[in-house]
Amino acid sequence: MKHTGKAWKFGDDIDTDAIIPARYLNTSDPLELKKHCMEDAAPDFPKKVATGDIIVADKNFGCGSSREHAPIAIKAAGVACVIAKSFARIFYRNSFNMGLPILESKEAAGDIKSGHEIEIDMDSGEIRNITTGHRFKAEAIPLFMQELIADGGLIAHIKKTL
Repeated sequence: MKHTGKAWKFGDDIDTDAIIPARYLNTSDPLELKKHCMEDAAPDFPKKVATGDIIVADKNFGCGSSREHAPIAIKAAGVACVIAKSFARIFYRNSFNMGLPILESKEAAGDIKSGHEIEIDMDSGEIRNITTGHRFKAEAIPLFMQELIADGGLIAHIKKTL
């Protein structure tokens, strides 16, 4: 499966409080969470992010508390994928559980800037920076994980298979 979208670039150590500030954790409603996604890191993000856009970050994206609200907010905002140099492990697992595709690529994350147009092939792990013409290879998302994503996350996948 391929996705094309505009990149939103963030730096190192974007924690879950930056992804969805703690003051909004009184709800788990995706429609409410998306209104505040990344607002402390980029105040214009919730109003300007478009369906299919891609978050790109440096190292340790999703560090901090282990709340599932973070990948829910990103997914609800319409983000097709997050690419980072590295992810906090609990965020990595929560992302797949919530149905949010993520890819690790130091090279791609180092090259891509905000506003670049990016194409991602989830089947092969290829990341193409359409703006610069550069290509990168991340580890492809395994087929069973792609099924989780396609089904909307772990719970939806389990319900579908029962």
